[in-house]
Amino acid sequence: MADSDCTSSTSTLTLGNGELAEGLITLRDCLRWATSEFHLAGLHYGHGTDSAWDEAVALTLGALHLPWNVDPGVLDARLLPMERSRIVALVRERIASRRPLPYLLGEAFFAGVPFNVDERVLIPRSPIAELIEDGFAAWFPGEPPMRVLDLCAGSGCIGIATALLLPTSEVDLADVSPEALEVSRQNITRHDVGDRVRAVIADLFSGLEGQCYDVIVSNPPYVDARDLAGMPREFHHEPSLALGAGADGLDIVRRILREARQYLSDDGVLIVEVGNSDHHLEAAFPDVPFMWLEFERGGQGVFALTAAELDAHAASFA
Repeated sequence: MADSDCTSSTSTLTLGNGELAEGLITLRDCLRWATSEFHLAGLHYGHGTDSAWDEAVALTLGALHLPWNVDPGVLDARLLPMERSRIVALVRERIASRRPLPYLLGEAFFAGVPFNVDERVLIPRSPIAELIEDGFAAWFPGEPPMRVLDLCAGSGCIGIATALLLPTSEVDLADVSPEALEVSRQNITRHDVGDRVRAVIADLFSGLEGQCYDVIVSNPPYVDARDLAGMPREFHHEPSLALGAGADGLDIVRRILREARQYLSDDGVLIVEVGNSDHHLEAAFPDVPFMWLEFERGGQGVFALTAAELDAHAASFA
């Protein structure tokens, strides 16, 4: 049965917002109801949650400006009519528009840090957060990297989280989109890191001439044409410029591999997320020893290459 048929025949969303809000008294009521409606609607999860229940929790706590680790005793607290109305409206819009929840709330979390987000930037969800939380210790076991480049920065979440968790590091956020960099600058201001983080308009490395970094980390566009065509509706709200990268998803990554070394210190490391295009990358460069990183909280398709490895395989990337 199609989603629309299922929703129209069994969903409570046939009722008006006022009637729905009147019947939802506690936070627990709202969570149970939102979870049921999300199940019926057949939503796609993948922008910070992975189930109808997790999505309902994120929506209700976000709507009420409550932290994710709030005391469970609040579940039976009675909500004000305006609070219940806001939750009902958000649930209805999430289902009707298929807009990802972080866009509806205007906020997403990355490495435990909140960031402003809207349709000008991708929603943060990279497993690279674990590397930042660990201080890039696999490559810098002593002192943290002094200079870091967040390439294709979008919201700036990777670079700003690095600055927050590594308070001696200086960070550049580079992106080709002026609109995305406006969001980056909002987040620089939000987290008061303007003394160590700057946003730079750059077409990859064009605009960064003369710079040298200990870590270049990038979550660039990497979705191949086939995956892009089959993406759920939620992903079509994200900027296409930040998703698709040609037939095999490697149009941008090839440029990064070719150009990164001249901006990397001799002891530096390049870290790039390519997601499901990892098999395309290995097929394109069979002689390159990509180090595929593993993550405790899940995620795949992130490789690392040292400056020495980039030098050794420069001919492959030319």
